[in-house]
Amino acid sequence: DLRDGYLRADPGDPATVLRAVLKARDLTGTFDKPRYITFSEELCAHSRSRIVGCRRCLDLCPTGAIAPAGDHVAIDAHICAGCGQCAAACPTGAASYALPPSDALLRKLRVLLGTYREAGGKQGVVMFHDAEHGLALIEALARHGNGLPANVLPVEVNEITQVGLEAVAAAHAYGASAVRLLTRAKARHDIAGLKKTIELAQPILTELGFAGARVEAIETDDPDGLDEALRGIGSLDPTLKPATFVPTGNKREVMRLALRELHAAAPSPIDIVPLPEGAPFGTIEVRVEGCTLCLSCVSACPTGALSDDPERPVLRFAEDACVQCGLCKATCPEKVISLKPQIDFRAATALARVIKQEEPAECIRCGKPFGVKSSVERVVAKLEGKHWMFKDSKKRLDVIRMCEDCRVAVMAEEQFDPFGAPKRPPVRTTEDYLREREQKGES
Repeated sequence: DLRDGYLRADPGDPATVLRAVLKARDLTGTFDKPRYITFSEELCAHSRSRIVGCRRCLDLCPTGAIAPAGDHVAIDAHICAGCGQCAAACPTGAASYALPPSDALLRKLRVLLGTYREAGGKQGVVMFHDAEHGLALIEALARHGNGLPANVLPVEVNEITQVGLEAVAAAHAYGASAVRLLTRAKARHDIAGLKKTIELAQPILTELGFAGARVEAIETDDPDGLDEALRGIGSLDPTLKPATFVPTGNKREVMRLALRELHAAAPSPIDIVPLPEGAPFGTIEVRVEGCTLCLSCVSACPTGALSDDPERPVLRFAEDACVQCGLCKATCPEKVISLKPQIDFRAATALARVIKQEEPAECIRCGKPFGVKSSVERVVAKLEGKHWMFKDSKKRLDVIRMCEDCRVAVMAEEQFDPFGAPKRPPVRTTEDYLREREQKGES
């Protein structure tokens, strides 16, 4: 129903078919399909090395315009209907709404709420609505009803599902007492992304001291129902120290800035707020005793939240860069990593913390560091006396404690043949088992 450039009619209703035909008669010339979403594939955290991580946009797209394309996804602009749910849910900012960008919407909120406060307004409610459905309800309410309440500030967007966490957080930071999102009673497409935004924003606001239902959706096609919902919001006090920041940057940067300003303006700020599963912020928990410092997670991390040290075996984690894509968890061969959704308002200024650090293994021949000491000793313990290469001589085990260059030199000096394994026993086949049974007199 949202697809641009097409007309839809019910085949069982001749009247709708006739209206569609008459409308199509007037469509002449060339149709240019709008491109609603700007996509930067280098920022996408969909997958690495054929291991899937983030798939938020794939799960939300109602038209099937998004498909996997290697380490990232691809958005077909000809199928995209512009609902904006992918842009609202994308944790890295790879997908963003083309017009207006996120910072433009927040600048509009800044001017709107600042002017409202200067005029003496209190308990302002920001109501996001679309141009087609929402504007028609507002005009009907103004013409045939009481009009919008004096404290309701309507903000028009292309699609209501494009509104993300950054807009909700910024509105409260600028001094709004509540945010309402006006949608159809029967949505034209799945609005799961909008519901996830509400489920993410409400606990953050509650934990920061904004009591009550601060962000909700109003699902109605009735002007009187809209009036009743708005007048039933009740008394919700805004922050006493509204922010005045100017938002700049891409979507991820704008979201971080809005949340930091919300924390600074909150009635009772706390440092860490637990979030529901699927949130774009959080930390990781590692069972250190099981970690071998293979650093597979570091190579898989698309945002650089996990890092190492070229000089020694170290695993570091920067929470501010983590988007909870799950690639580190899926890549870890020891399965010792788990995700913990939360938002830590101190993460932006915190240094990367060391998760695990060990002494490097130094070559016993040249002294060059070449690996993790505990891992090398674990390999020695597993191979000692159990592998043909290391059964006969303790000296052979020392080769494992050498760097790659010294191993080659020692093998050449000893004239060791790595292909000189003992002859393997012949493979037993079905005929061998049958022959043995016949010899034993078994049927």
